[in-house]
Amino acid sequence: MISFKAFILAAGFGTRMLPLTNRIPKPLVEIAGRSLIDRILDHLEQANIQDVMINTHHLSDVLTKHLEARIAPKITFSHEEKILDTGGGIKRKLSFFNNDPFFVISGDSFWENGRQNTLKHLSSYWDSDKMDVLLLLQPVSSMNLTNGIGDYNMDKDGRITRSKDKTGKYMFTSIRINHPRAFKNTRKDIFSYLEIMDNAEHNGRLYGLVHEGKWYHISTLKDLNVVNNSVNNAHEQKDIK
Repeated sequence: MISFKAFILAAGFGTRMLPLTNRIPKPLVEIAGRSLIDRILDHLEQANIQDVMINTHHLSDVLTKHLEARIAPKITFSHEEKILDTGGGIKRKLSFFNNDPFFVISGDSFWENGRQNTLKHLSSYWDSDKMDVLLLLQPVSSMNLTNGIGDYNMDKDGRITRSKDKTGKYMFTSIRINHPRAFKNTRKDIFSYLEIMDNAEHNGRLYGLVHEGKWYHISTLKDLNVVNNSVNNAHEQKDIK
């Protein structure tokens, strides 16, 4: 079982989406009229995740004001005066999770469920006895709208290895479950989550689950426009039917 808690990484500057991110943080970018952060929180609520911590830095007041009326899930903010990177920001607040495994999701994530609820499916696959980190992976072959990067390969048992030349079959979606023990041997306060994944891989405790639905890598304004148009068109076609 995993904790009914999650950490959303929302402190970044979103520099590849300038000038849009001069006035809003990247998690407030909208797809089909709804912000990325609200879509993530909707997914978490549907998966019965009750408590969420969100780290903030860039335009933090804009983000917190946007979310102040949100009732569920319950939100706790972790403001970083100095940005701590994707690993350090989580490490600083590990006590929030009571030593239980928890979700970590980047605040710019956008996905659609497949045949089943993506987060529930990921949690059902979690095994604390053999895993320290479980990544949701998207097949590069399915990424026809945004650029797919071959981050990982997977063996028949679900154990994954990083493809350092980026020729792997799967891209990391930035949606994951981890156990707090994964942070045990980190000695710095500011560090990338990649260190956590590499350590788990070294110890044979990094696993992956292939996503059954759609996921898009929204990194640039071009990505945003392409995905937004596609989702809007899909909604229009559905309404016509």
